[in-house]
Amino acid sequence: MKTFIRVMKALSDPNRVRVVKLLQAKELCVCEIQEVLGLAQSTVSKHLKILEDAGLVERQRQGTWIIYSLADGSESIFAKTMLDALGGWLDDDGELAGMRKALPVAAMKRYCAPKN
Repeated sequence: MKTFIRVMKALSDPNRVRVVKLLQAKELCVCEIQEVLGLAQSTVSKHLKILEDAGLVERQRQGTWIIYSLADGSESIFAKTMLDALGGWLDDDGELAGMRKALPVAAMKRYCAPKN
């Protein structure tokens, strides 16, 4: 039951749902999510930690980058069920569509890349 509650609590925050929907489009680093959502880096990191603890997202180090993606759901049937359900939910939401359109711009800017 604890796992179920953790998954539901993780998805009870609108910004965390936004993060999940963004990660459906592609793997992202914190700075890309930060740019699209307009949130502070620490806030995005906190949301990602909660989603990771619930088994909804996972991270992978690529050099100096930490890249986040949706989890495969093998850790929790509850996480898998909710990720599968969210796959089609909210796709016609205007706000989320606008955020998905902003992803290529955020990726090109790479705000967390070292400045030359």
